[in-house]
Order: sequence, then C-alpha cells, then structure tokens
Amino acid sequence: QLQASGGGLVQAGGSLRLSCTASGRTFSFYDMGWFRQAPGKEREFVAAISWRGGYTYYADSVKGRFTISRDNAQNMVYLQMNSMKPEDTAVYYCAVRSNPSGQYRGTWYSSGYSSTGQGTLVTVSS
Repeated sequence: QLQASGGGLVQAGGSLRLSCTASGRTFSFYDMGWFRQAPGKEREFVAAISWRGGYTYYADSVKGRFTISRDNAQNMVYLQMNSMKPEDTAVYYCAVRSNPSGQYRGTWYSSGYSSTGQGTLVTVSS
C-alpha cells in the first residue's frame, strides 16, 4: 500500500517536500504520479515521472514551482513544493502508473494510474 507523508502547515511562499513509499511492494519499475484533492473539489493531477526518471510532466498550475523525483534504490518518490500558494492546499496522494507499452508520447501522464494510497494534508496559509 502506498503511503504519502511530509504534509503540514506552511505559509505562502514556503516549501515542503512530500515523500511516497510502499509497504510490501516495489514500484521501481512503474511510473509514478502525484495527485491532490482540495476540499469540495475533484482530485486533480499534479505531476508524473517515468520509472527511470527520464520523463516528467507537471500540471500548469504547479509548473516551475514543484519538482517530482524518485530514488528507486530506496523505493521512494518525492514532490518538492516551492513558492507555495494558498490554492495548493489539498490532500496529496501518490499513485502507481502502469505503462506496458513503455512509450512516453502525447498525454502519457494522464491515464493508467492505480493503487492510490493514503494521502497527506498540505495547508498553505496566506
């Protein structure tokens, strides 16, 4: 099961780093993604990374501020969040993405996710 951690309360302009790990399985050979869900809103895509880390993609709302990375040896995926805004307030989730084709074309980041685990709450105060 996936477990996200590292959330908390931060002031606008501040930074947080979220971590994602899994118990009982490795996701080293899977693409990974981060999603978030704000109160009263639908879950939305934040960022994705290919299994080797060579491909990444970000939602426009976080591009230039957030960075997704991974350490396959440690079975960890990270989301570094800088210059945070109140609209970043949400529960953040990590998810595994299956990619049997091994291709990274077009909107590869937008589908194929499963195994979304327990999220972590991020609150950005103004």
